[in-house]
Amino acid sequence: MGSENLLQDTLAERLLELAIKSGAEAAEVYQSRSLSRPVFFEANRLKQLETSQSEGTALRLWRNGRPGLTVAYGSVEPQAMVERAIALSKLNQPEVLELVSDSQGVYPDLGTAIPVEVLVGWGKEAIAIIRDAYPDVVCNSDWECDLEVTRIVNSRGLDAYYTDTTLSCYMSAEWVRGDDFLSVSDGQTQRDILEPEKLAQQILQRLTWAKKNVSSPHRRVPVLFTSKAADMLWGTAQAALNGKRVLESASPWAERIGQKIIASSLTLYQDPLAGPYSCPFDDEGTPTSPLVFVENGILQNYYCDRTTGKKLGTGTTGNAVRPSLSSYPTPGLFNFLIKPGTASLQELIQNIDDGLIVDQMLGGGGGISGDFSINIELGYRVRKGEVIGRIKDTMVAGNIYTALKQIELGSDTDWNGSCYTPSLIVEGLSTTGRN
Repeated sequence: MGSENLLQDTLAERLLELAIKSGAEAAEVYQSRSLSRPVFFEANRLKQLETSQSEGTALRLWRNGRPGLTVAYGSVEPQAMVERAIALSKLNQPEVLELVSDSQGVYPDLGTAIPVEVLVGWGKEAIAIIRDAYPDVVCNSDWECDLEVTRIVNSRGLDAYYTDTTLSCYMSAEWVRGDDFLSVSDGQTQRDILEPEKLAQQILQRLTWAKKNVSSPHRRVPVLFTSKAADMLWGTAQAALNGKRVLESASPWAERIGQKIIASSLTLYQDPLAGPYSCPFDDEGTPTSPLVFVENGILQNYYCDRTTGKKLGTGTTGNAVRPSLSSYPTPGLFNFLIKPGTASLQELIQNIDDGLIVDQMLGGGGGISGDFSINIELGYRVRKGEVIGRIKDTMVAGNIYTALKQIELGSDTDWNGSCYTPSLIVEGLSTTGRN
């Protein structure tokens, strides 16, 4: 299943033709097809192989200036789909029409498909490495190769498509020691190859740190967020940079372009060619482009879709996303990168006299407000530059906007979802725990 198959399908052209004949001034078709081959391991053994396939089509049209959106999965009856979209358009208010015009996008396929046998081999290798060191640990994992084809066509001449193949894995290691239960997890997302040994070594490091349980501090201390946990802070930063939040005056960074908003050591940006979340065009068909949001602590740009960019007066930044096929485009990010520092994770730890490491959390961050109070699911105590053991029943609280003004970055950048972040130290967060 590739982009050529979607191009040979005439459904999009048929929907556009019927929409215009039915009185629509303009129309757009968004098509997505996916094929997934996950491999599951449970209790150290291969449990299941699967293959799942799905396809969906979204038609958006404008009649008398009013938008109507309808979605179909699997086989489609074009006339019925157009009639539903027109009926829905009557319920909406008129809006300014924003469509990409006269763009023919021929983009190379991204990523490399991997045979199921290779995925199985990677899973067995990672489990063997962990159990060689800790025979009592029980490992569960899944390894997956996902192929997705996307095509956007509209009545203004746009026709853009590409194929995206992504590899991902997730592994958890469970260790029961009497009444004490420990679960350590980690994962990877890549384009062409996964690294089972690297994944296993990251989990082994956490298991080694957790051999002993120790008490938590009850005061303000420096807190090191690993690259796996650091995206809790970046989620709030992403929300504050959203052009829609700026228009709503919900972002504390609204009307702050050219001003210093966070630490001078921080540069935040997107790169449409970077990593497993690279993307040639957004969900409106606009080509994506590199964009610096914050440079050396100074706010440079917000991200926008076409409608939001027009209202802000900046134009689109190529950041329209559809949270689902049934959603209208809205500002979103494909990837989000933080320029790293120079200190390794071990050097960051050595810089802490008395503090905590947060590696896994329960609950989310603070949202657009920035205030957060999180339970640490997996964390460690640091004394005089060394990890002395695992902490339990501990909470960390603070404000993310304040934290981003007093931060030290590491050099160990890694993908956590679509965020490429290093580990980092935040000074003076409030901690509470039960000894």
